[in-house]
Amino acid sequence: MLEPTIVKDEEVEQLIRDVYERYGYDFSQYSRASFKRRVNRICVIDKFPGFAELRYRILNDADYLRHFIEEITVNVTEMFRDPYFFKALREDIIPQLGTYPLIRIWVAGCSTGEEAYSIAILLKEAGLYHKSLIYGTDINPSVLETARAGVFPLQQMKAYSENYILSGGKKDFSDYYTANYDSAKFDESLKQKLILSTHNLAADSSFNSFQLIICRNVLIYFEKTLQEQVFRLFDNSLEPLGYLALGSKETLRFSRLSAHYQQVGDQRIWKKIDAR
Repeated sequence: MLEPTIVKDEEVEQLIRDVYERYGYDFSQYSRASFKRRVNRICVIDKFPGFAELRYRILNDADYLRHFIEEITVNVTEMFRDPYFFKALREDIIPQLGTYPLIRIWVAGCSTGEEAYSIAILLKEAGLYHKSLIYGTDINPSVLETARAGVFPLQQMKAYSENYILSGGKKDFSDYYTANYDSAKFDESLKQKLILSTHNLAADSSFNSFQLIICRNVLIYFEKTLQEQVFRLFDNSLEPLGYLALGSKETLRFSRLSAHYQQVGDQRIWKKIDAR
């Protein structure tokens, strides 16, 4: 069912300016179609009769802004999502990373952390976790709180276990969490090398150098100009011969940087072959 159009195009532009000027969140280069669809959905869910009421609430209620950011930023994730991608990481990329004395991995747009925990499990099973650092970042501070807690609905574990097995996992997936009523709490050891912090891909700069950057199903919500900006950010953050992993509908192929990267296998993983 299509959401009704409550907020018009020009009001979307006004809202983007308001949020940036008041709070510093920059959505100016997000896909307008996606942004508008989500704003209209918020109006329906929160029962705003029109744009003026939504705008007033956002500008005058910092707590509501937090809710707004949660709804606008896309937080759909799961552990070992697209298991054959993780199988490629397990078999082709992680062994290469093992040659480094310290492995630094950036999971950009990590949402509630399932992907970062999946990477931690891969590194543990490869015997490399002790010399690794996983940086998980997201624009939305509230989803990072979920990631820090490491507690997820127990009903999701069956699907996560199936993904894990398809990714090449050999252990019993339940070894990694403790069930408690309707929740699953992941082992504290998976957090030891996990650093979680807010980072805005549209506005913030590089903060370290990495051998692997994973940013999946985030760039599809950005306009082409912002996609290119983020690719430059990743390029500046990636060591020579490092790897960039994208989502199944994302590609580096049409970027100005594509000549400096080589796709690895049939997954959306590229190796940086030219440091310029």
